[in-house]
Amino acid sequence: MALHKPYLDVPGTTIFDADQSRKGYWLNQFCMSLMKADNRTRFKADEDAYLAEWPMSDEQRAAVRARDLNWMMRTGGNIYFLSKLGATDGLSFQQMAGSMTGKTEAEYRAMMIAGGRSPEGNRIVGEQGDAQGAASQSAAWQAWQAQHREPALAAQVQAAHAAQGAAGQARVTASVYSSHVPAIGAAVDHGRTGEPYWAPMFKGFERSKQWMRENTPDVIFLVYNDHATNFDLGIIPTFAIGTAAEFEPADEGYGPRPVPRVMGHPQLASHIAQSVIQQDFDLTIVNELRVDHGLTVPLNLMFGSPAAWPCKVIPFAVNVVQYPVPSGRRCFALGQAIRRAIESYDEPLKVQVWGTGGMSHQLQGPRAGLINAAWDNRFLDRLIADPAELAQMPHIDYVREAGSEGIELVMWLIARGAMADVAGGAKPTVAHRFFHVPASNTAVGHLILENHA
Repeated sequence: MALHKPYLDVPGTTIFDADQSRKGYWLNQFCMSLMKADNRTRFKADEDAYLAEWPMSDEQRAAVRARDLNWMMRTGGNIYFLSKLGATDGLSFQQMAGSMTGKTEAEYRAMMIAGGRSPEGNRIVGEQGDAQGAASQSAAWQAWQAQHREPALAAQVQAAHAAQGAAGQARVTASVYSSHVPAIGAAVDHGRTGEPYWAPMFKGFERSKQWMRENTPDVIFLVYNDHATNFDLGIIPTFAIGTAAEFEPADEGYGPRPVPRVMGHPQLASHIAQSVIQQDFDLTIVNELRVDHGLTVPLNLMFGSPAAWPCKVIPFAVNVVQYPVPSGRRCFALGQAIRRAIESYDEPLKVQVWGTGGMSHQLQGPRAGLINAAWDNRFLDRLIADPAELAQMPHIDYVREAGSEGIELVMWLIARGAMADVAGGAKPTVAHRFFHVPASNTAVGHLILENHA
């Protein structure tokens, strides 16, 4: 079933959800730019030239020129961001609010002095309240609608036909687990995969590449950690989901990796964000994200070096850099929420959930270079056979036994939580398992589990 959005039935109200955020990203970013005096000056001097600097839609630009706030919100604008535009025009918040109601400034002020608008008759569409009916529209918005009515209708008909042929729900088909060592990426980029040091490690993924050719998903939900690349110490989200249409490879200090741009699935990502947050998990929604080796190295290991990645990817970043980091128990439960979100999406997509990072390694201090192969392999055994019990392991066990950076393995529990057996389904099939020491400073672990509903 589709994600329930009961607020769509509230009259005269636009709730800024993940879908709206994705749609209005550049419009809202443009508004944020007006917080700088120099930008306000440039915008006032030549609106068209300044708007051309922002990759907004033609409709969003037209709505800005018309100063129609209702129209801007329809195209993804949020009132807190749009207020920056109003402030640039010298308007008070009350003047802006009044402009959206069809009232004059004086009429709106009088209504507020009298106690404000009553909720009576304005709770559900179809009642007899004073916020019912068509939204206040500028002449420019009305003209735009008249001009685009026929193309819009044709698009709706085409979408309806496509929906008929795409009946069904998304499903999780497999989970994939892999280390994401930066030196592996360097070996790929510089053609060193056949060297004696690297050849045994890459050979362990040959079977995985064949499996992936036979089981290519529509979408990969890829759990990884940002390595002080996109998120610095100014903002450290515990869980962050990328909802953009595409993601550029990041420059981690050596220049961006020569890998394809990562194409996202904004619709599914926004759906997952809203569903998971409504299941009481706090996610940070990220509409602009640069992805580092934590995401691109696993793609190389499973797909090689294609001209374009063969499926779409939803990046999901987890903080395992600065403590406190999320517990294994929390990550395992989050994986279950993600599976429920995916399976409620109304399109028959094949989705794989990947957990990356690990295995045992320590990159700092006198204990740098720590490897615990026996512990790593017990972790793999427990991940397959008893993930619920494994999820109870405290952070300190990871640190003591697997090194300070071994805590990345909690991300594998997100992918494992997304498997059907956790919710009472059949046990997964182990399609491939591989372990290798070392890859630079790290033990490399790898696992493919096929899901059975």
